[in-house]
Amino acid sequence: MNPKILIITTSAATMGTSDDPTGLWLEELTTPWYAFVDAGADLTLASIAGGKIPVDPRSMKPAGENDASVERALKDATFQRLIAETPKFDTLDASAYDAILLPGGHGTMFDYPQNAALARLVADFDAAGKVVAAVCHGPAGLVGARKADGTPVVAGRRVAAFTDSEERAAGLDKAVPFLLETRLKELGARHESGPDFKPFALRDGNLVTGQNPASAEPLAKLVMEALAARDAA
Repeated sequence: MNPKILIITTSAATMGTSDDPTGLWLEELTTPWYAFVDAGADLTLASIAGGKIPVDPRSMKPAGENDASVERALKDATFQRLIAETPKFDTLDASAYDAILLPGGHGTMFDYPQNAALARLVADFDAAGKVVAAVCHGPAGLVGARKADGTPVVAGRRVAAFTDSEERAAGLDKAVPFLLETRLKELGARHESGPDFKPFALRDGNLVTGQNPASAEPLAKLVMEALAARDAA
């Protein structure tokens, strides 16, 4: 059976109440997307609010200057059609999926953390032993998730995410509602990281996380490993 993976992106197009554009960081969707497609996975793309996915303009360069997966996506009519009209994630039957992936982009900091339906979905997948994956700012979607006893899903777990030093280097530490590394640590996560802006991803059982855009490729590999391990169990 080919694994079924639900990918949920941000729907936030601006940095909170400001006019500063943000959204999905495109590489964090396209790199895992094509890794999963090429591995034969069955993918569904959804978003927090449904409709067109806002893409952070900073994540796209002129044609020919992007990451290979972004270049592939720009030429992929099917992919372009999918990101132009997504279902609202909580209208789907999530029980049919083996894994969820939360790509990043600064938009996630504004609509993932307070979304109760997303928090429940993450908690339900984790409790069922299904794969939960998030990259860069995507782990903002983990901060609201609680186990049945009320403890944070990330408590005691090894987790990677966009670091506080990377946020400061990006000059957006004052623009986000909280620093993601700090928040994860406050929730009891065992935050781990590599050098700023270098690939770093890790797997703690069924939880797979990556630090930054460059971590999307190793994250995708770990997701497929986690799915294979689940099938073998």
